[in-house]
Amino acid sequence: MKNPITNCFKYLFIVVLALCSGTVFAGVRLPAIFGDNMILQRNMRVPIYGWAEIGEKIDIEFMSNTYKTITGTDGKWFVKLGSYKAGGPYEMRIGSKSFTLTLRNILIGDVWLAAGQSNMEFGIQTEQHGAEAIAKATDKEIHFFYVPMAQALQTQQSIAKVPADSFNGKWVVCSPELLANPQFAWHGFSAIGFYFAQHLRKSTGVPVGMIGSYKGGTPAQAWISLEGLQNSPPFTKYVDAHQKLVDNYESSKETYPQKLAAYQDSLKIWNTEVGNDFAIVLKKWDADVLQARSSGQVPPIRPKPVRPAPHAPADPEGGFGTPTNDYNGMISPILRYGIKGVIWYQGEGNGDKLADAIEYKDLFPRLIYDWRTQWEQGDFPFLFVQLPNFRDPAVSPSEGNWAWVREAQLKTLSLPATGMPVITDAGDAFNIHPTNKVDPAYRLALVARHVAYNENLVYSGPVYKSMKIAGNKIIISFDEINKGLITGRPSLDGTAATAVKELKGFGIAGSDQKFVWAKAVIDGNTVVVSNDEVANPIAVRYNWADNPPGNLYNKDGLPAGPFRTDNWPPPIRVMH
Repeated sequence: MKNPITNCFKYLFIVVLALCSGTVFAGVRLPAIFGDNMILQRNMRVPIYGWAEIGEKIDIEFMSNTYKTITGTDGKWFVKLGSYKAGGPYEMRIGSKSFTLTLRNILIGDVWLAAGQSNMEFGIQTEQHGAEAIAKATDKEIHFFYVPMAQALQTQQSIAKVPADSFNGKWVVCSPELLANPQFAWHGFSAIGFYFAQHLRKSTGVPVGMIGSYKGGTPAQAWISLEGLQNSPPFTKYVDAHQKLVDNYESSKETYPQKLAAYQDSLKIWNTEVGNDFAIVLKKWDADVLQARSSGQVPPIRPKPVRPAPHAPADPEGGFGTPTNDYNGMISPILRYGIKGVIWYQGEGNGDKLADAIEYKDLFPRLIYDWRTQWEQGDFPFLFVQLPNFRDPAVSPSEGNWAWVREAQLKTLSLPATGMPVITDAGDAFNIHPTNKVDPAYRLALVARHVAYNENLVYSGPVYKSMKIAGNKIIISFDEINKGLITGRPSLDGTAATAVKELKGFGIAGSDQKFVWAKAVIDGNTVVVSNDEVANPIAVRYNWADNPPGNLYNKDGLPAGPFRTDNWPPPIRVMH
């Protein structure tokens, strides 16, 4: 069946390109990712590409060399420049027989893409250390490019259109004024992305460009291309969901304005009758929650309105949570731009249901493979944050859905050039968006220095290696012990920051597969796990819950990651 949207793009190709946000001069167009203040990736042949009239000759002058190419029959041109060491600022001239376009203040350094959902999106203005960080954000060799949020059923050639005076959708230079601007990105650029860039500036000494492409509440399948989902074995349910939207697009688009108007009318009525009063109730509830937390009490349950608010009609294109849509709108427009690697923080959107959490072990590696395939720059480093602790403290040593997402993330380390910091000690039981982004960014930077820059340093906490059954005990061995194992997060000198005696987070089970809390003791470079009620143990789990209590670290200050020694299938039901 022919795709009506694809046909539309086919026949209106030049018109669409002209309207796309990007750098335009005469008949030649560049994607918005190319422009003044851009940072180009060092030590690789730099790709430059754009559009022009068919057969138009393009000359690019950069670093005392001229590179030539000819626009193809598809209206596109592409050229690879030389490979350069870090430095700058430089200028680049792109010209033909009828024009010359000059791009200024170009630096050569390392370019990283920060992507994922809301915890990557979380802006520096709302981060708990943000005010101080913004005031000191004077490093002119950190540049940002924020990709405006956009979703689409079909791959886009350039980013969503933005006002000419916006700081979004263009390369901008770091400054306190920029990061404090409420119109820049979402409450400023990604806090994790900014702190990560600062760490790399200190460790590498080269300019750092951060591209931000993220959207809260989005699942992994929204960030994978249609081709990626179709690859064998295909994720059929997501491919079918995409195709259904394509097939129904024209009819849905026709009825959408009427449905939207009806919804807006209903919402006005609801706000008058319910919403305005409910907002006051919620404000009081917020205050009660803060008071309860400060006094160590259980926060009150969130109140519900006397009548639910009306639901907005479905977007004809599906929305940001739809398979392929975020890839199409926010990754496709920057594909093939030269990058050092990716930092990724996502997984919450695939952890609400157990089936989705289990599927993540296949879906997430597919995303990485897909991006590397589409980018055509080899196995660039892909670093991802393991999910933090969240929700009520664990009641049992094996519960919840997020443990299965974390295991999927752990298994994804089997892919080349991947790395993962553990942050199960840096979350917030009551907030899915922890306001502390310093720890995740610092640990990401440690992983980057090891994986992407080949530094010999401690970048990981203890990693499960093997187990040995010794009577009614199980002895656990670890890799990445480094200076040694310790109970509780150590201070900078390697000693426990507080007097912590009990090692927590371990569960043990026998052949009945029922885990109970266990006594765990550090014995040299191992941990001995036992429970007097389990005479014949065969398996151990550590930090296997949404909000686990584990406190095993190495003396270098990095936490042990969740693990299990068994390969038992997930339970049919789990606690939420």
